[in-house]
Amino acid sequence: MDFKWLHTFVTAAKHENFRKTSDELFISQPTVTVQIKLLEEEIGSPLFARDGRRVSLTEAGRRFLLIARKMLKLYEDGISELDRFRQGYSQKLTLAMSPLIAESIMPYVLKRFMLIHQEIEISVQVLDSMNISEAVLAGEVDLGLSRSQIKNSNLICRPLYEDPVILVVPHDGRDSETAPPLDAEELLANNYLITHNHPEYWDSLLRSLHSQFSSLKTMAVSQVHVTRRFIIEGLGISFLPSSTVRRELLEGRLLEAPCPFLNLPVAKTYAILKYEHPKETQFLQFLSQFRF
Repeated sequence: MDFKWLHTFVTAAKHENFRKTSDELFISQPTVTVQIKLLEEEIGSPLFARDGRRVSLTEAGRRFLLIARKMLKLYEDGISELDRFRQGYSQKLTLAMSPLIAESIMPYVLKRFMLIHQEIEISVQVLDSMNISEAVLAGEVDLGLSRSQIKNSNLICRPLYEDPVILVVPHDGRDSETAPPLDAEELLANNYLITHNHPEYWDSLLRSLHSQFSSLKTMAVSQVHVTRRFIIEGLGISFLPSSTVRRELLEGRLLEAPCPFLNLPVAKTYAILKYEHPKETQFLQFLSQFRF
């Protein structure tokens, strides 16, 4: 049996239309017809009922569709495994991480880890923190790195590090050596505060701010990288984990405004696991070397 026939059959079953099948697979419609006919001869049952140009799955076709999908999945997994072997991989580590983590220090960490552990194939899924635990629980990933604490008896949630939260404001265009100190209270009173770009600390922080600033103007933005861009463009200010704006602070594109009148929170990062296998433990031990 040719696996091309199976692929053509699964695609044709999706469309129930040979012309659309030929368009998707970039083969001619007569080729689709021939491959389906050869497959029907191979298994000894008609897979499609034909009514002029229209086709629909027969009962045998519906039953065989489940088998064909499993066969293709097994074949594709086998090819992927062989390809990993050819590349020198003996293990695979699948990570899920929030956008906040993926775009800060993680590229540097992964580059170092992959240089040292060339036998491990790394796969990364960037997910919202609320979805990371589901991916770990379902076995879709080996290890989750989340900004949200997870309370689930079937998962291990281990704190990794704490990240100070700071008030981030746009550069005012003046030389920092001659400019007057930034007045956080004035900035909060006269700028939009961009909120809810982190899953944990915003609600309690806002309650504290509203008690001190009755006319506080807010704008919710769900992503840190968008928040950073908005601040650089002068659309507002925000409280962000310091690691997420480290480069912009060093380059002078953003400034930190001290807030002695506030008890600022810390942003925590957690490791989410279902099992403590050696490869997960090895990666977490490596990750612990880095300062966030």
